[in-house]
Amino acid sequence: MAWTVRNSVVGLVSFALVCPVAGFYIPGWSIKSYKQKQQIPLMVNKVYSDNTQLQYAYYDLPFVCPPTGQHKTGTRLLSGQSISLNLGEVLRGDRIMASDIELAMNKDKPCNFLCNRKMSRSDLRRTKELVRDGYVAEWIVDNLPGATSFVTVDKTKKYYAAGFKLGYMEVAPSTGKAHYYLYNHHTIVIRYRSAAGHAGERGEKIIVGFEVYPKSIGSGSRRDSQGCPVDLQNVDSAFGLHMATNKTADPAPRYADSSYEPVGDDHEDDDSANGTINIPYTYSVYFREDNAIEWAHRWDLYFVNQEEGSRIHWLAIVNSLIICGLLTGIVMIILAKTIRSDIKGYNDSLVEDGKLRLKRKRRSGNRSPNEKPGLLDQGDGVKDADASSDDEALEDVTGWKLLHADVFRTPRFGNLLAPLVGSGMQLMFMAVGLVLLSALGVLNPSFRGGFISVGVGLFIFAGLFSGYFSARVFRSFEGKDYRFNALVTALLFPGLAFGLVFVLNLFVWAQASSTAIPFGTLIAIMLLWLCIQVPLVLAGSYYGYEKAGAWEHPTRTASIARQVPQQAWYIKSMQSILLAGLIPFAVIFIELLFVFQSMWQDKSGYYYMFGFLAVVSVILAVTVAEVTVVTIYIQLCSENYNWWWQSFFVGGGSALWVFAYSIWYYFFKLHIAGVVSSMLFFSYSFMACCVYGLLTGTIGFLSAYAFIRRIYGAIKVD
Repeated sequence: MAWTVRNSVVGLVSFALVCPVAGFYIPGWSIKSYKQKQQIPLMVNKVYSDNTQLQYAYYDLPFVCPPTGQHKTGTRLLSGQSISLNLGEVLRGDRIMASDIELAMNKDKPCNFLCNRKMSRSDLRRTKELVRDGYVAEWIVDNLPGATSFVTVDKTKKYYAAGFKLGYMEVAPSTGKAHYYLYNHHTIVIRYRSAAGHAGERGEKIIVGFEVYPKSIGSGSRRDSQGCPVDLQNVDSAFGLHMATNKTADPAPRYADSSYEPVGDDHEDDDSANGTINIPYTYSVYFREDNAIEWAHRWDLYFVNQEEGSRIHWLAIVNSLIICGLLTGIVMIILAKTIRSDIKGYNDSLVEDGKLRLKRKRRSGNRSPNEKPGLLDQGDGVKDADASSDDEALEDVTGWKLLHADVFRTPRFGNLLAPLVGSGMQLMFMAVGLVLLSALGVLNPSFRGGFISVGVGLFIFAGLFSGYFSARVFRSFEGKDYRFNALVTALLFPGLAFGLVFVLNLFVWAQASSTAIPFGTLIAIMLLWLCIQVPLVLAGSYYGYEKAGAWEHPTRTASIARQVPQQAWYIKSMQSILLAGLIPFAVIFIELLFVFQSMWQDKSGYYYMFGFLAVVSVILAVTVAEVTVVTIYIQLCSENYNWWWQSFFVGGGSALWVFAYSIWYYFFKLHIAGVVSSMLFFSYSFMACCVYGLLTGTIGFLSAYAFIRRIYGAIKVD
């Protein structure tokens, strides 16, 4: 078994070596080519920030140009028309809509006027908050997010950061007061190359890059009759987000940084005061041919700045393999030396015991009626020779071997443990499917929202496995009503998760954020849960309970439970859970850093090292199984047979360390502002740790169960 596991790990590591980056993307997937001067739709999505968990739909912002609703030439879209989204896109807060910006293949536009947007003082304050929190906007062209381009220090590599800033903030060195500026001109650069095959022969092009360069242009800059700045390269002043107080009698004062229309006396921080600020929006479009970028690798630029992380990933794998190797050695020693010698000695003692009893019986039966017992057969303070030999033969029967009549005793609250194990198997199926599909390249950044959509689908389908394993464990606990157990399995974890998400949604709805799940989507998720998953769980439970039946236990359970002796401090429940959970946490610690950074700290980036994640996940599963086996073996050696719940908690013990790490990450790595954002962080972190704990706890439980059935099945019990 150890040889098979070692070969599997080596194979996965070799696979990750061959394709650490390119494996996530499938060449030739949905290639779209454009004819000369063909219209290219530009979609607007949302704005998001690394400093908060609240996202907002782009067209819900008070300072952007609203859609005109006009038909876009050459397409079937209307300006402001919502694009159909999959479930994953909706859950991650996407709100994709067609914009009024016009793009025509290979047709440059030095400057186009978009609109004049007027804002009130309350809108101005809201805009300042978004700029202060570092929000970036996401535009989409040909399924590529608009990116800000960067060059490495040595100018040898170029890479992208998805999205672009809404504005920027400067602090006056003399006064220390913050000044806010808004980007109101956007230079769009579309990089293309000739299409392959017949499309290329017809002169069609494919898009391989989408860059956006924002600029702030104040109203002090001269503009032509169409509203475009005369000189985009030399801008006199930026567009400041402020309304100066009107202290003159001049009914139409002029300000350098804004267009101000006063109505009465106003103050900048007084929302009751009237006044508006006018924002002129313009954009430029340039097409540049770039034959250095292949269409199949056009996403690589979004990951170039993370290539240095590959060394750290390899360090994580080496660290995990060392820990797993040490544990494997310990388990092999326990299995090959300690337990085998224990079992052999125990069985030999029982055989010797049987021979001695048979010999004593024969000697007793061969005495004549008139023969008196000898000295050794009398009880005058001298032991019988056969009895003495019997005691010597059984003197090694200690520790875990004494628990054969109690080790499979039904645990307390077993009707709750069975549904938890079933939910853990459901999550395990989902996790394995997601990691494999991502490592093979089926789930990639071009499949927007695909990771969440496929995850929900796998979770629903895995209700079969949930019901099957829950029913078999339930019947092993001598449960009777499998239908009730199936309903608990189908409703317990999904119900708690749905309830928590619904409560959080109420707070997010109050913030008018696109992070909030629409009510219709919540109804759809509930229907998927109740109408598809619950019947699948019932079907799996029927097969597991009626057809497969309970797992057979190799020993009989005594009617009276033996007393558990006093346990050492490190064997007690909470101490053993914390100590054992620290080892799996050490295995995933480095990889966890990248996952957290992708989820919370760098939302504009994408996690892509699924090959490494697959290897670390296999090592984690092996480590959890081995840690649980060692911990439960030590507990059994201390004559404590209450291992059912303990194996589940020991397997999931690293979830406590992961949640503690989340708390540390929040205070020392993140700069999240706002009560709702903090609530979202801790709530989703808690949910993720519960999922992780259920999954690893199930691995630990099943590993300990198989281990105990194996060792107690090898001993001979009268």
